Amino acid sequence: MKPQVRFVDVDADEAGQRLDNYLLRICKGVPKSHIYKAIRSGQVRVNKGRSAVTYRLQSGDVVRVPPMRMAPQQAQTFARPVHFPVVYEDDGLLVIDKPAGVAVHGGSGVSSGVIEQLRAARPDERFLELVHRLDRDTSGVLMIAKRRRVLRVLHDMLRQAQAKRYYQALVVGDWVNDRQHLRQPLLKWLTQHGERRVRVDRLGKPSHTIVTLLKRYGKVSRVQAELRTGRTHQIRVHLAAAGHPVLCDDKYGPDDVLQAYARRGYKRMFLHATALHLPHPLTGEPMVFEAALPPEFGQLMTELEKSE
Repeated sequence: MKPQVRFVDVDADEAGQRLDNYLLRICKGVPKSHIYKAIRSGQVRVNKGRSAVTYRLQSGDVVRVPPMRMAPQQAQTFARPVHFPVVYEDDGLLVIDKPAGVAVHGGSGVSSGVIEQLRAARPDERFLELVHRLDRDTSGVLMIAKRRRVLRVLHDMLRQAQAKRYYQALVVGDWVNDRQHLRQPLLKWLTQHGERRVRVDRLGKPSHTIVTLLKRYGKVSRVQAELRTGRTHQIRVHLAAAGHPVLCDDKYGPDDVLQAYARRGYKRMFLHATALHLPHPLTGEPMVFEAALPPEFGQLMTELEKSE
């Protein structure tokens, strides 16, 4: 079918976006260069007039979107609809308990993740976007915004450290201190195979994790980690740098431990996002979102207690 001119009404939840970012979102598959050319040439109009790429849309604006040619695509991948366990939901926010082994979004060899699967399972939702991320092998509390205004407010909260994020982990070794602040700067880097990694490096970004000892099992310890910053792989790298990597961490932990627990039937990393404390993004009401430890944690902790 030949592309047609579209006239799109901007609602209150979409207000505040730059024109170029708005078009990039609603014209999926169109190269950026085509979108910028259409804006600068006047083919894109806002309220019948020309507009700059930096114009911030207002509620009630009408955007003329010209016919645009899509970029050549490979065979389209369709996400399988999945309904994840719901921790909390209202008109603007969805909080789920993400299982381990599921990426939060497609890419890097993964055809689809939580957000694509949720959109497939909820086709009537106009807007679903990840507020933050969890590593593929990390389970637990994950927030998804159902309104753009909610997404903006939550992003601001996370940037300003207004949200408290708590994780629990089983780590290798006997953790000594009851409470410890880890502040090593973290730097992203790529392996020669193109895999993303993070390391402690003085040139890295400031990072802060507070670790609280919960229980010792001899060769393994159970700890709580509170994120004060939200760097990629932050908890995993900080714990590994402290000499106590997360149990069964295939990137930052020892291979012999990973293989030993795999032989016992444990095939996941033992890191779980247990709780989020923050004001509701619309009402300001204090909220606590919690996800219980998965069964594998309980099973392993029972085994560890028996072997003490």
